[in-house]
Amino acid sequence: MSLLALSDVTIRYGRLTAVRNVALTLAEGEVLFITGPNGAGKSSLLRAIAGVTPPAGGRIDFADHDITGRAPEDIARLGLSMVPEGRDVFASLTIEENLMVGAGMHVKESNWRARVTNALEEVYETFPILRDRRHAQAGLLSGGQQQMLVIGRALMTNPRLVAIDEPSLGLAPNITDQVYERLIALQGQRKLTLLIVEQSSTRAMMVGGRMILMRGGEVLIDGDARAMGQSEAMQAAYFGYGEH
Repeated sequence: MSLLALSDVTIRYGRLTAVRNVALTLAEGEVLFITGPNGAGKSSLLRAIAGVTPPAGGRIDFADHDITGRAPEDIARLGLSMVPEGRDVFASLTIEENLMVGAGMHVKESNWRARVTNALEEVYETFPILRDRRHAQAGLLSGGQQQMLVIGRALMTNPRLVAIDEPSLGLAPNITDQVYERLIALQGQRKLTLLIVEQSSTRAMMVGGRMILMRGGEVLIDGDARAMGQSEAMQAAYFGYGEH
């Protein structure tokens, strides 16, 4: 049973078509990387799934709901949380205040205070540095710590699927390794579904899971990340070898 399904999704910005007739499915508990060169349509596709950019055509289903064109907050309440490119922390707020922004999804639930307390404790167990600096302003954190914070904020919504746009952007390789170690551990512990945009296929190959390669707004290859990572077909699709 698919948790997420896209059918013939097209995204346009004015006269520019960024994504063209993309179809894909994502099973619950799966890890899917979307990779490809700059301008491939990766981030546009993620924003459409999260409700940030309404698609010009096609349909998006999540958790047995048609979410095509629905508001981001409505989609988040169904269990889909997005971590945007560039981290986007509230710089003047403390770490804990940033995390509590994600807790807003629980307010109407029964026992919401207990749920929020438990969610906060889980985030601090996953990222101990956030507990240590919970009263510090988020704008003073390093890039890696900010990435951990926005992932933690997404986890506060108790998501079924976390969509992350370029988690390694601007981070040193060792910090990127730490971020991915935590992500994969979380995926196993909480049975999360992960949808990750990465420009390079190397990280997907290292982590494993499934990978699709986009180019020119279309999906060219879909398969096992480790098997595809350095294949000749993958390189040809990425760089456009053999096109006429």
